[in-house]
Amino acid sequence: MVNSLNIPVTGALDFVSLGAMVHRLDPGIIPFRKARQCEIHVSGGEFNVAANLADCFGLQTGIASAMVDYPIGELVVDRVRAMGVRGFYQWFKHNGVNGPNIATVYSDRGHGVRAPVVFYNRCNEAAAQLRPGDFDWKTIFSGGVRWFHSGGIFAALSETTAEVIIEGMKAAKALGAITSFDLNFREKLWRISGGESRAVDVIARILENVDVLVGNEEDLQKGLGIAGPEVAAKSKLDPSIFFGMIEQVITKHPQVKVVATTLREVHTTSRHSWAAVAWMDGKTYISPTVELDIIDRVGGGDGFASGFFYGLLAGESPEEALKLGWAHGALLTTFPGDTTMATVEQVRAFAKGDSARIQR
Repeated sequence: MVNSLNIPVTGALDFVSLGAMVHRLDPGIIPFRKARQCEIHVSGGEFNVAANLADCFGLQTGIASAMVDYPIGELVVDRVRAMGVRGFYQWFKHNGVNGPNIATVYSDRGHGVRAPVVFYNRCNEAAAQLRPGDFDWKTIFSGGVRWFHSGGIFAALSETTAEVIIEGMKAAKALGAITSFDLNFREKLWRISGGESRAVDVIARILENVDVLVGNEEDLQKGLGIAGPEVAAKSKLDPSIFFGMIEQVITKHPQVKVVATTLREVHTTSRHSWAAVAWMDGKTYISPTVELDIIDRVGGGDGFASGFFYGLLAGESPEEALKLGWAHGALLTTFPGDTTMATVEQVRAFAKGDSARIQR
């Protein structure tokens, strides 16, 4: 075993995510107030990781989520299937007027000095109505599962969604699966479901069952209630603050074995510096830094998580797993939409330092 995680070698499913599905309306570089048309991207922080692992890395993955029996639900189911992800759904009947609904995310891409703008309509969202007992985990995991994942966006949706996460994680861990959680702290979502103090309490209960944690220094501070260290970062690419907080994270949550995140310096909407860092077994790892020309930044963090998880599932060293996550997240920002269009060969080549010269 190259890394210290005791990941099951086999399972009918390599990876299962639990979370809310959304559809993102994307007018490209046009602001919504001037838009006349939009692309539709099927997304979800937890789903994106499962989709990337299936489509790019060839793993057997699934998504447990709420689904609604109306045309938007049909669109989402079709896209999940097209990405090679197996859907495990708790179905809701749409009343033809006001829901329940698949949430809508509105996100223009911005350009240059103009920042992207993101806002939501999560009114009467089906996923927020999920509660313990809605999923038959014994059946979902019947052939074995190697890794189970969820995140802070789903946890924040209602009083019951965090309980579903805990239920799923306990069922997965009973079968020996690795569990991961992406903090993905969204202040707007937590504000309407109890505020930052509730977030800290809820996430602490979830983390009792978590092996691998993804989150930047702001996520750690707001999601875990951990104070930032007395360290002056030189830039957003300086890992000193992140690594300075790890001791507090592990002291508070000793069951967590791995902590990782991306580092991003935003020069303009279209130009970012990009790196990634990880802590594992008391050692720290830092990726190279690359300058990105951004097409669509949404989903880059999920791209990192999926590449990093793939490396660990494939038995790569922590350093190599980090590079795979860094490379895949970087490549994902060069495609429109929230999920991958990269191949595993492209990811491995970029992780090894290949250039962008034309391939003939």
